[in-house]
Amino acid sequence: MAAIEAAQHSRGSVLLVEGQSGMGKSRLLCDAVEAAATRGFMLAHGAADEPSRLAPLVPLMTALGESPQTLREGLDASVETADLRLRLLDRLQNRLEERVARGPFLIALDDLQWADPTTLLALRSIVPELASYPLVWILARTTGIAASGADRVFEILARDGAVRIALEPLSEQAVAEVIDDLLGAAPGPDLLAMTAATGGNPFLLVELLRGLYDEHAVRAADGRLTLVSRQLPRRMQEIARSRLGRLSPHTRHLLQVAAVLGRSFRVDDLAEMFDEPPSRLLPALEEAESEAVVAAAGDQLTFRHELVWQAVAETVTVPVRHALHRQAAEMLLRRGGSAIPAAAHLMHYARPGDTHALKGLDQAVREVLPSSPQSAADLAVRALELTAPGDPDRVDRTVTAVYALTTCGRLPEAADFARAAMGQAEHPGQAARLRSELAYALLLAGRPADAVREAEKALAQPDLAGDKRGLAEQVFLRGLYATHEFRRGRELAEEIIDSGRQHSRAARVGARMLFSYLAWGDGHAADGISHVREAVRIAPRDDDEARRVHPRLHLATLLTDMRRLDEAEAQLSQVTEEIAEFGQAAYAAAPAIFRARLRLAQGRLDDAEAEAQAGLAIADQMGTHAFVLLGLAVLIAVAVRRGDLDAATGHLQRYEERFRAGARFGLAWGRWAVATLDEARDGPARAFETLRPVCADPAERRWLLMSEPDAAAWLARTALAAGDRPSAEAVTVTAEQLARENTGFPALAASAAHARGILRGDRVTLAHAAASHPCPWGRASAAEDLGVLLAGSRNVDDGAPIEALDRALEGYQRLGALRDAARIRARLRRLGVRRRHWTQSERPVSGWSSLTETERNVAALAAQGLTNPQVATQMFVSPHTVKFHLRQVFRKLGIASRVELARLAAEHASEPPRSEA
Repeated sequence: MAAIEAAQHSRGSVLLVEGQSGMGKSRLLCDAVEAAATRGFMLAHGAADEPSRLAPLVPLMTALGESPQTLREGLDASVETADLRLRLLDRLQNRLEERVARGPFLIALDDLQWADPTTLLALRSIVPELASYPLVWILARTTGIAASGADRVFEILARDGAVRIALEPLSEQAVAEVIDDLLGAAPGPDLLAMTAATGGNPFLLVELLRGLYDEHAVRAADGRLTLVSRQLPRRMQEIARSRLGRLSPHTRHLLQVAAVLGRSFRVDDLAEMFDEPPSRLLPALEEAESEAVVAAAGDQLTFRHELVWQAVAETVTVPVRHALHRQAAEMLLRRGGSAIPAAAHLMHYARPGDTHALKGLDQAVREVLPSSPQSAADLAVRALELTAPGDPDRVDRTVTAVYALTTCGRLPEAADFARAAMGQAEHPGQAARLRSELAYALLLAGRPADAVREAEKALAQPDLAGDKRGLAEQVFLRGLYATHEFRRGRELAEEIIDSGRQHSRAARVGARMLFSYLAWGDGHAADGISHVREAVRIAPRDDDEARRVHPRLHLATLLTDMRRLDEAEAQLSQVTEEIAEFGQAAYAAAPAIFRARLRLAQGRLDDAEAEAQAGLAIADQMGTHAFVLLGLAVLIAVAVRRGDLDAATGHLQRYEERFRAGARFGLAWGRWAVATLDEARDGPARAFETLRPVCADPAERRWLLMSEPDAAAWLARTALAAGDRPSAEAVTVTAEQLARENTGFPALAASAAHARGILRGDRVTLAHAAASHPCPWGRASAAEDLGVLLAGSRNVDDGAPIEALDRALEGYQRLGALRDAARIRARLRRLGVRRRHWTQSERPVSGWSSLTETERNVAALAAQGLTNPQVATQMFVSPHTVKFHLRQVFRKLGIASRVELARLAAEHASEPPRSEA
């Protein structure tokens, strides 16, 4: 196969195989495994099946020769319901990376239509991450059986470049060749007409031909096969009954019970179902194997084909099947240990009010929730369906279901269940408890205004106590500052702080967070940072409710605002570790999105784009979109600075869609990013209209200038260009006030100086801003404004404006701000000066010379054999950034593997890096 050949040359590949049952997918995978084995590949071959779809990562771990439990060793967090998916996937990726670093590796996974959600999440995230290794993935699924997440995973992998093969029915010529191979002669027209009924399905075709042969329904005449009888053979009329009919009664019954256990089953389980020792089953099992109904597969037996398994199972009537599922579940529960294997049977047979089944489902929910919230949610919902309205455990089960649905990102379902259950609650306290969970789900869905309303209703109930009250208070306060209505919560926050430990940690964290926003809104940076530092201190590592709000993320945001970027970086690194360690998958996207804005402030546009795209992809995977406005706004700003207005417009469309869906976090900063696009497309007047409401409101104006120091000069300049000097005055006055009241924050001082220099035409102030701005884009912008001012002034040395504009040009070009650089070159041309530069358009589009300095650094480390996380550690960036740059390197060099990269890096090792300016 081409994929295997490519891997022998150190290139990875992904092959997606799909088709109806019986089309030959499993045979294709087996052939690929055999071919890879003869070439010395390391191999992993596994399959999913319906009974094990509740157990996380079973197909992958079984293929790798490990149990899923070994992956979890040492990972259990102190919080019982911690979401371990992030850590499990990280461990799994590391193990795969260690293996494939030793040589070519083939992983073949079959029947992924039955795969559990965590396995699908692993494939969706790990397959692209390991694309540069000699790793071949062959993934197969059966279509037309049941809707599953495998459909979406196949679509995503195909979009990323995987080869997708749909096994089509055999052509008439192929059917004729199969007939010739099996029966020893070419088919006549009547036989071909009958075989057309199989629809070209290889499995059904072979079964038909074998049935015709066994029943002597074909004969050879003049070198061709003709039909003796046109009646379909009994084998085809009912495949399973035909096969079972040749077996002894005991063997038939044994296989029917085995089919209830699953397509694959353990002999010990089957023996216990019959209450006999395994030795008593030996004759029947040998008979089943000799008749090609089952075959050995590792330490289990498996039905040879899914169609056979399904057909055998359907020979058991529904009432009997339910009874057998119940027996299997009780057998598995009696053994103790995990309830997950029993849960698959409980899902089938349990009836409403069955307390024994409900206890088993409850246990399974608790077990599976940390590593597969999706499966836990399915189990919890089923448990609710079986719980009588008056059952005292119903509220607890509903809360668990809502929590599981929220954790796995099925937020609309979580909200629907909570609302429905509130109407059935027996007393106000139960309804308030459910409303607290509803409020949190709405908050994660990016609907803070709705979350505030629900939390407020919950807090109005006197029966809400303990952690649930603390959660409701936290959500209420957090929702208020997400919607910029934080002053509404001042009274509650003051009461929580004054009452001290009478309130939960969650409530106290929320109160401190609200106070930080109040201080920020009042223009007091030190107080705002102090409050959020206290929130970080209050939220200990072992308090899940307190950590739901993640104050450290907010601290990183405020430090980024004030351009204390090294400390912001350190906080984001720590919060990334905490989110993974404690399984807070709802926040999985947040570090990348917040780091994207930090990278933008540093002037690293490529890295900002990489982090934002990674964060948005994770938010999509996890179904949590609370922070996506911020990520999309970063992409808008990056695209505008590069001059790619089409891309910026596309990001704006997604931004507006999320805004209409209720997302609000990061809205104030996002408005500024949107206004920069308006200015680039339609000029300053249109841009200023976008921000006029912000500029007209002192509180909103103060908030924007605290959140984005570069905005002050931009607003002053844009207002003047739009003919609105009063607004430019108001912005400058606010910037100067913030600088006076926050003397310990140079970013605000530089911001005020820059705005004042533009408004007053003060070259000294602009020169100071150009030297003191803590970030490169601000310095370049101030140098540009200084150059423009000097160019229009009298009694100025002719070289002064050119020198200032040259500094601006160099700064913009180093950042990759191509649109800004183009504007400077136009200004210089008007002064009679032409400057050559190394632009994206002039840089070679391929080859080693096309690599940027950052790309060369990434390439050099990867060529040494370092993994993406190791490269990230060396370069003090995130793995998302490394992945982005490595993809660019591979594209520019026309390669697909680290081995090829190592060869090219060695060839060019002595070349000096090309200047970016």
